[in-house]
Amino acid sequence: MLFPTLTFHIFFLLVFGVNWALRRSVDWRLIFLLVTSWIFYGVWDWRFVALLQASAFFNWGCANLIVNARDNQKIKKLWVVIGVLLNLAILATFKYFDFFAEEINGVLRSLGWQRDIPIIGIILPVGVSFFTFQGMSYIIDIYQDKTKQARLLELNVLMSFFPHLVAGPIVRPSHILPQLRLAPNLTRAVAATSILLILWGVFKKAVIANELSVNLVDPVFSMPSQHSSLELLIAAYGYAVQIYCDFSAYSDMAVGLAGLLGFRFPRNFDQPYRSSTLQEFWRRWHISLSTWLRDYLYIAALGGSRQSIAKTCLALFLTMVLGGLWHGASYNFVIWGTIHGAILVAERLIKMLRPAWLPVLPVWVGTLITFNIVTVAWIFFRSSEFVIAQEYLAGIMRFDSSTLVLTTPWMVALIVVGMSCHFGPTNAIERVSAKMRLLPAWAFAAAGVLILLLIEGLRGVGVAPFIYFQF
Repeated sequence: MLFPTLTFHIFFLLVFGVNWALRRSVDWRLIFLLVTSWIFYGVWDWRFVALLQASAFFNWGCANLIVNARDNQKIKKLWVVIGVLLNLAILATFKYFDFFAEEINGVLRSLGWQRDIPIIGIILPVGVSFFTFQGMSYIIDIYQDKTKQARLLELNVLMSFFPHLVAGPIVRPSHILPQLRLAPNLTRAVAATSILLILWGVFKKAVIANELSVNLVDPVFSMPSQHSSLELLIAAYGYAVQIYCDFSAYSDMAVGLAGLLGFRFPRNFDQPYRSSTLQEFWRRWHISLSTWLRDYLYIAALGGSRQSIAKTCLALFLTMVLGGLWHGASYNFVIWGTIHGAILVAERLIKMLRPAWLPVLPVWVGTLITFNIVTVAWIFFRSSEFVIAQEYLAGIMRFDSSTLVLTTPWMVALIVVGMSCHFGPTNAIERVSAKMRLLPAWAFAAAGVLILLLIEGLRGVGVAPFIYFQF
């Protein structure tokens, strides 16, 4: 069930009404939200609802065992390790088993070994990376005394709640669990901001991301050799805009939908392409994932910056490589993570070793360089195979500016609009919301309907799944 569709709109209106009818009964409301979240998820494949339930159950069980160990640090550490490994086993089975089996089979065949590891052909559950990260963060936070123990019902809702289930944001237990234990409250200000976030998200997804994907990015990336260098370059920038508008649209809608149901989610994007360094980019892009990797992998597992510069740089590099692998079983994702890791290490070393007399680059130059590095890395992220990425980059380097086939004025306009999102006021939604909530309810509703009609007029046919559903 996709957010910007009529089916979901009807589904959400029903959920919204019952959610507020049950607001005085905390547990019945949570039960209702849990069941509706399972229905939402089950539309894709009912079999994986059981995986959601099992994941919540063993994370809850591991957390209880950690708490019951009290001051026995060895036992507590044992259970947190077991819990993390169980979560990683889910990811390894569904996302990486077939990939590594094929790679090992290739090595065995090259050595003359004829027996193969069987390829199972496992179906990837939607959002598996997100809900397993939610589970791991709960176990680790319990171990580190950063959150209070949750009931099984509460943890189920945390991991299954439909607004953020399939593509984030990755909400921290210490942030959302206290909200599950209180009666909800919906002010006029929160409602106005939530509705504007949803409308803005629908526009970015249905108009900008979808149109760029269908009419420019997908056909160019499928056959890069058939397009000129200039069109390849424009399509690369088009994909940078597409993935931002697609993913930030999901996050905006998730925050807005949760807000209308009485929950507060953190912001997940903050105009990332205006960053003047790659470090700043990762503070602005997919904030919930970047902070998760920072806190649980870079600092907790790899030691962070509390060690020698060599080990710090290695930890930073490995964090980004593993972050790339988290996106999927593909060498292209590893290369994407490697590019980001190498540049982050280079930035850190330059900052440490730069002579005092060497001037700092102007911010606009840093922004331009950073954006182009990110765009080049996106080519590997988007390409289905490594050879496609090679062909794409080689095509750009031909410096051939022959006729543009797919780059219409409409495509260019969408790229410009998508980029302009990064250079306006950072609190634009809140500022518009402050004015909109002063309107009578009928006027606000009328404005919302007009915006939806405008979106319907601009969008193409159908709605493609969100890019991050595959992760």
